[in-house]
Amino acid sequence: MSPAAIKRLLIGKPFPSSAASHERLDKVRGLAIFASDPISSNAYATEAIMMVLIALGTMALALTMPIALAVIALVALVVFSYTQTILHYPQGGGAYIVAKDNLGTLPALAAGAALLGDYALTVSVSVSAGMRALVSAVPELFEHRVLMALVTILILTLINLRGVRESGNVFAAPTYAFIAGVGLVIVIGLLRYYELLGIPPLPPHPVYVPATASLAGIGLVWLVLRAFAAGCTALTGIEAISDGVAAFQRPSARNAATTMIVMGVLAMTLFAGISFLATHMNLVPEPAESILSQMTRGVTTDLPGGRLLYGWVQLFTMLILVLAANTGYQDFPRLSFFMARDGFMPRWMMNRGDRLVFSSGIVVLALVASALVVVFHGDEIAMLPLYAIGVMMSFTISQTGMVRLWHRIGAIPTGGRVRTQYTVLRSETGLGWKRAVNATGAAVTGVVLLVLAATKFREGAWIVVLAIPLLITMFRAINRHYDHVRRSLRTADLAPTDMREVADVVIVPIADVHRGSLRALKYARRISSDVRAVSIVTDPALKPKILERWNRFPDITEGLKLELIDYEFRDIVDPLIAYIDRVNNVEFPSQLVTVVVPEFVPQSLAENLLHNQTANLIRLRLRSQPDVVVIDVPYHLYERRPAVGRKAGQSPTSGGDPGHTDT
Repeated sequence: MSPAAIKRLLIGKPFPSSAASHERLDKVRGLAIFASDPISSNAYATEAIMMVLIALGTMALALTMPIALAVIALVALVVFSYTQTILHYPQGGGAYIVAKDNLGTLPALAAGAALLGDYALTVSVSVSAGMRALVSAVPELFEHRVLMALVTILILTLINLRGVRESGNVFAAPTYAFIAGVGLVIVIGLLRYYELLGIPPLPPHPVYVPATASLAGIGLVWLVLRAFAAGCTALTGIEAISDGVAAFQRPSARNAATTMIVMGVLAMTLFAGISFLATHMNLVPEPAESILSQMTRGVTTDLPGGRLLYGWVQLFTMLILVLAANTGYQDFPRLSFFMARDGFMPRWMMNRGDRLVFSSGIVVLALVASALVVVFHGDEIAMLPLYAIGVMMSFTISQTGMVRLWHRIGAIPTGGRVRTQYTVLRSETGLGWKRAVNATGAAVTGVVLLVLAATKFREGAWIVVLAIPLLITMFRAINRHYDHVRRSLRTADLAPTDMREVADVVIVPIADVHRGSLRALKYARRISSDVRAVSIVTDPALKPKILERWNRFPDITEGLKLELIDYEFRDIVDPLIAYIDRVNNVEFPSQLVTVVVPEFVPQSLAENLLHNQTANLIRLRLRSQPDVVVIDVPYHLYERRPAVGRKAGQSPTSGGDPGHTDT
């Protein structure tokens, strides 16, 4: 099967560019694709709060619900902020675009670096968490968890390469099944807690954990801040929709904003329900069983059909933890597109593949996420400290940018508008409270960022603190390169006399006279009256053979110069480059010299490995020469050609020297 056929089998038939509008997402698929990460956070956000509070003993777990409500309030602020971002920047781009338009390049690059790292960690953490859930059920697979995670990343990559709508169809069912299952457990739990509809009350959970620390004053406040920061894992992935506005059906901004609000309501309803029941059921974090599993088991297992519902929740919890990685697959390529468009990432990150997705970004994300899984041995707990800092940094920068945006809009006369680099700003009302909401959100996420950086620094957060400046440095270096290319290629100040003349000379490097070199010589005759065939002779005995073959084809070689250069060493590339340099710099200074390189093209990669790579070495060495133009003349060894009279085992020339035919 050919590579093209394998590609069609794995990815599908290519879509024409005109099909782009048909590949856009409706709100149902959009919610499944972009909301899987924040919704899946409910599997561990409440537990993250309780894991910090348990240091003060069981009684301190009563603070879980108040802290959860504070997190929910912050989520509301962030959802409002990103909803406004979507409406004011309908082309997408999220925190990066908001920062670049309102705060400048450096904050934008910081947001971009934080988000790109966050999206890569979304994939590695989500897949690793899913494998942990599987390994917990089947301990025999523990030794293979890294390999299973890599295979899962490969499968997710192939699904996303098949297109946005197709990936939405795959991920919709597990997402909505998780929402339905956990939602039903919460409803049943609330009915049992309040003893409504005659359902039996919740069973007691009399587990007591003594305090391992005694805190008061500043120490207690710091612990509560740490618990609040831990609970902010519920915010991961919220910004995803603002990056992917263009993926929604038209009107894109309105559909994306609606999906953002629905996502926030669903995610925080589940978070509030889980936190409420976990607190009032007196659940305690346990290493062997998650809070969500304890809650579901306590609510359902003594009811008819309860075991089935428990299995349902556990199954789709595992699946949504894995599929939460899809948020990264959707937004890493899109953010890369925006940054590449501005010249801060490679241009090829802007290219769409056969299925109208940013396939280069998808592949790069898969490679980075796979590397993280290997480096951290598939341990999502070790990766979590890296995960949260990038999220909070992007939130803080984005909301600060929105505060600046409200100031700019406030300066526009009533009914007026101003065109900026990314959008058109119009005067609007309610700027005071909008500014206050975003300022509050920026301040809170900024405090959470500092708390996370301080408490998780030794646990791995230092990697993010170091990586973000390095990524910014890389972005700026890429931008400087593209700026240099732009200045080098511009024609505004170019006069015709500034262009180099093309020298009337063609150099054809040959190792022997055979079909490939004869084709190259015939081609060279068409473009110059001064054609020089250059052969580096390391064995004097070969000279007569080369001359004899040269003279056998006078219709091609007549009028051409054959330069036979004696060389006592084995590396023939150095003297060849020296000859080309002499022609270029002495005979034709400041002119373009053409080098025509004959090259064998075998039928397969395996056959190619059997030949010298001299042609590749010549091209590589000549690429650094500004006044040398290299033209390849390929000769396909398997192409049809007239039969020639020769004995078996002889080369395609009369001399029969198969070992001396590589260019």
